[in-house]
Amino acid sequence: MNGFPPRERTGLGSSYLCLSVSICGCIESLRVSVKEEIFDVVNERDEVVGQQPRGEVHRLGLMHRAVHVLVFNAAGQVFLQERSLRKDRQPGLWDSSASGHVDSGEDYDACAVRELREEIGVQLKEAPKRLFKLAAGAETDQEHVWVYRCEAEGPFRLDPDEIERGGWFAPEAVTRWMAERPQDFAGALLVIWRRVRGG
Repeated sequence: MNGFPPRERTGLGSSYLCLSVSICGCIESLRVSVKEEIFDVVNERDEVVGQQPRGEVHRLGLMHRAVHVLVFNAAGQVFLQERSLRKDRQPGLWDSSASGHVDSGEDYDACAVRELREEIGVQLKEAPKRLFKLAAGAETDQEHVWVYRCEAEGPFRLDPDEIERGGWFAPEAVTRWMAERPQDFAGALLVIWRRVRGG
């Protein structure tokens, strides 16, 4: 497992940036909301029924869309990332090579290309190969998920806001690791990996 040691989990801070500004000898606190992503809310058939900010979608447990991309190299190893400890969902857990939410008005394929570029610096001119789709449910955090596969050798440019670290792993080693320590992995990846490996 690349010799990576376990990490302690830490929580997130406030989603607001508090600024203190001195005006005429008086101190005023300004609360600046961090700009939030807008997601399409969908139904069980993955049809768009509305839009909501990211925080509300997760707070209310609304169905929405996401992608996961598995990157393999010529040796057959898969690249996995450890999610940033600053993430609001499943921080510090190991996840797919690249993954993310589909923005409002965006399609799955465009999102897969964007997430590869933003998270690990892989530039594709067209969408990677589609493998299968998972229906929204508790295991996917209420996300309808399209799963993709592509080939790349790296080295990758990891986004420090999204990823703590990453590494190449033999598929057999990932399967053993998941069996021994499923708590190390994001829930959706456990489901995805079972399908990929035919389990």
